[in-house]
Amino acid sequence: MRLFPALLLLPAAALAAEKAPHRPLPRSVDGLPIGAIPPQELPATGCAAFLWTNTTNRALIAMASADPARIRFAPAGTLTDLVRTAQQGGGNYGFATHSDYAGGDYQLSLDIEIVERGDLSQGAVIPAGSLRIEKTGADTVIVPVVGIIGCAN
Repeated sequence: MRLFPALLLLPAAALAAEKAPHRPLPRSVDGLPIGAIPPQELPATGCAAFLWTNTTNRALIAMASADPARIRFAPAGTLTDLVRTAQQGGGNYGFATHSDYAGGDYQLSLDIEIVERGDLSQGAVIPAGSLRIEKTGADTVIVPVVGIIGCAN
């Protein structure tokens, strides 16, 4: 009999957890004018590069997708998507070692090292890279990044 009241509380606890407000994402990571982005899902097709800061506090700050060719980031905590305007250098999975993105007041340059490993399937690691963020009328910021590339089936 004591189990029955406890079982009634489980659905209520689950509902309360669903309605609990999510913590807001930081508007700035390590004092930089870029915030974290929420968890991102792998696209239905193609590949995506998930990029974390390689600074004191690791935070997911960008996701670049190969198709459509764009990057998502959060300047001052506002989710923003930019389209790829150019790329050069060797690469794989739809990414080059250097890619440029632009839109509105922003221009981003992403330089990454892509390393395939035997313990990964359908993807690769990004052991080193940099994300250069330029905004009209503001200082340029270069953020060191690390990441992983994942591809849909």
